Order: sequence, then C-alpha cells, then structure tokens
Amino acid sequence: MAEKIKINLNRVPMPKQEVEVRRRNFNEVALGYSEQQAIEEANRCIQCKDPHCIEGCPVGVRIPEFIAALRQGDMPEAVRTIKKTNSLPGICGRVCPQETQCEESCALNKKGAPVAIGRLERYVADWERAHPEVTEKPKRPRTPKGRKVAVVGSGPAGLTCAADLARQGYGVTIFEALHVAGGVLMYGIPEFRLPKEIVQAEVKYVESLGVEIKLDQVIGKLATVDELLDNGHKAVFLAPGAGAPMFLGIPGENLSDIYSANEFLTRTNLMSAYRFPRYDTPIRVGKSVAVIGGGNVAMDASRCALRLGAQEVNLIYRRSEVEMPARAEERENAKEEGVIFRLLTNPSRFTGDAESRVKEVECIEMGLGEPDESGRRRPIQKTGTEFVIPVDTVIVALGTIPNPIIPQTTRGLELTKQGTVRTDEATGRTSKDGVWCGGDMATGAATVISAMGAGKRAAADIKAYFKG
Repeated sequence: MAEKIKINLNRVPMPKQEVEVRRRNFNEVALGYSEQQAIEEANRCIQCKDPHCIEGCPVGVRIPEFIAALRQGDMPEAVRTIKKTNSLPGICGRVCPQETQCEESCALNKKGAPVAIGRLERYVADWERAHPEVTEKPKRPRTPKGRKVAVVGSGPAGLTCAADLARQGYGVTIFEALHVAGGVLMYGIPEFRLPKEIVQAEVKYVESLGVEIKLDQVIGKLATVDELLDNGHKAVFLAPGAGAPMFLGIPGENLSDIYSANEFLTRTNLMSAYRFPRYDTPIRVGKSVAVIGGGNVAMDASRCALRLGAQEVNLIYRRSEVEMPARAEERENAKEEGVIFRLLTNPSRFTGDAESRVKEVECIEMGLGEPDESGRRRPIQKTGTEFVIPVDTVIVALGTIPNPIIPQTTRGLELTKQGTVRTDEATGRTSKDGVWCGGDMATGAATVISAMGAGKRAAADIKAYFKG
C-alpha cells in the first residue's frame, strides 16, 4: 500500500521589518525569503496534474514548473520559466493580489494556506537580479519585421505589451509622458512596498529585448494618435493609465492641505519628498491626517503620512472592512503601524481656519443596506450621528479616471459613460482601426497584474492583426 504523503498546510511566514523601525523609514517592509525558506515553501507545492493556479494568473505563468525548478536548485530554469510569460516578476511578486488570483486557485487553499506563489516569484526575481551573469540573455532579432508599433505609456500594461511584441521581432517604441519610465509603478506605489530600483531593473530588461523608450512624450500634445499612425506605426497600444483624481464633491474640498492621493503619492514617491531636504520637493504633513478611501492607494497614503511625521492617521471609509478593496496584507501592515480605521464613516464637509487651511472634517456614521452594482452592500447615512475629527492634512484616495487628452485628440475613439476607452475585453481592440487600449484607461483603476494581462492580450491580437 502506497505511503500517504503528508502535506504541510501552513505557509512559511514572510520576514518583515519590526513595526517600530519600519514606521519611520521608507525601506521595504517585507524582507523576502531566504534560500532555505524559499525551498521549504516550494516543497509545499503538490505539483497538481491539473494545476488551476495557472488559470488564476492573468499572464499565464507556468507556476508548478518554476516552483519545481526552484526546489531542485535550478534557478536559471526557474527564471526562464517565469519570463516566458512574465517580463516583470520582481514587481508582480511584490504587488499582485495573488490571494485572489493564482493562490486562490491553489489546491491547498481548500484545507489550509495556499502555496505562497507570489513570494516565491519574488524570490526567483531577486535571485536573478543578484546573478545576472548566469541568467539567459534575451535573444534580440537582428532586424525588426518591418512593422512598427507605438505603445503609449510605460506602466505595467505598456511594458508587457511592448516586451511581448519585441520578442516576436516587431519594432516597438514606448512613449512615456513622465521623465522616468514605469508609470504608476514609479509614482503611485511607495518605496516600502515596491523599491524603485526593482522597477528600473525590469524596465531595463524590457529595453534589452529591443524596445525603445522615449521620455517626456505627452501623446495628445506632442503628437496625436493619428500622427503616430501616419508616421510609420502600423499599430498603437494605448496604456497611459488613469491619472486624473476623483474627489468627494463636498463643501470645503478646496481648502489648503487637502491633497488628492495622486498628488500626495507622486510628490512622495516619484519626486522623493521623503528625502527632503536632499530632494527639494515640498509636501506638508501635519500632526493629524485623514485619508479618505479603502483601497490599496488609501493604505499607501496612510502609511506614507506616518513615515513623513504624522502623529495620528485616521483612515475614513464608508463601508465595513469586509467590503474594503485593499489587500488583507496591506490592511494588516497599516494597522500594525498605527493607522486608525474609522469604518462605516463618511465625510460630509471640511472646515478651515482663518488662513483657509483645513482644520476639521465633519463626518457622519453609516449603516449597510442591500448590495449595489459593485456587489458590495450600499452605505446608508444614520441621521443625527454627525461628529468632527480635527485634522491638519487630508488625502482623498477615491480612485482615478483617465486623462481626457488622448480621447479629445483622437478621431473615432469611442468612450464608455465612465470616460474609459471602449474596448473588446478579449483583445483590447478599440473602435478605431489599428488602435488597441488596455490597463486603467480601459477599465478604470485596477491592479497591476490585470493591466499586464490586458497588455499581453493586446500584443497577441496585434500580431494576429498583422498576419491578416
């Protein structure tokens, strides 16, 4: 009789900085697995004959194969396996919501903790960066196939699409509006969650495939999409993200020291306000900060505010924690670091002092009704429950919408009621021939990995388009 295999249902914990140390620095919180920890976690994978974890990955990483290579000590093969479908593993291993994707589909998830796929992907990516001499160099085509593609935006969707097309031999140029490549990966996600050197290392990998990146190129101003098509590009993939912030629309929102999360995080991350005075980027954070919202961006803004000197950070969210879109890991880190969660609470007005600086946020308690179109229970105000929170700074993290500059300058590009570009979800094709779109410009604010999946689907359809 065959011996029954004993399965470890508990995953290896991720080492982290101590709370009292990390809440005052911008160094990466999660420290990553050691070799021993990575192999121990990899040994939990039962190597399913029908691995559903692959189905849960938007870019189709061959997860059991790279884990098998890792635990056998064949790290170059683990790297090659991941990079067949994912050009940004160091980024994905840190910020992808694996718990609702590949890990949710893990067979072990039925009885215990799923394999820590994201942490293992991070380990492999970090190993590659430390051992560039033994990893396989990308095979660049001698000459492009004669078809040039313009990619607008160098965020996760744009980088993924560009890398996949370059591997097929097409000439790809990325047009990036900012002075540095990486898009939201650079300006939106703090250093303590995603170090910028990781982003730039993976940008350089995409460039090594033959992709040209042009910075400070605002498409819609410097050149239109039609001009890109007229000047030799046979296809255009739009992936500039969604950089226009959303606000509450309540009295007092124009007072000083009320930031959009976009501005606050861009100043902090891309413009290095946290390194003041070495970087002369102005940002004022008072002793008492209120952050409005419940997503990952709200968690990032809250934790940045603490590190920038706030003594108290109140995170105000109108639903309960069950409905919060932020990852459980980010919520846990925020709570550990001292962020105060004021749930079932909604701001109704801001009041200011004699100098028009915000000094209070008036709030009202909420209850939960029936589910709305998002599937979450609708928040309902409780009459007579108004109260006030004293604040010095407010950060509004309600999400973003696409900047209208490209739609306004592109003939024949249909939009949805939400202002996003209307696309075929399976291919990324837009209403305009030769133009595709993916990422936040097509879906509204979403995850890094979903944007990468859109870039991958668009690249495959552009290739099919070129083949007629």
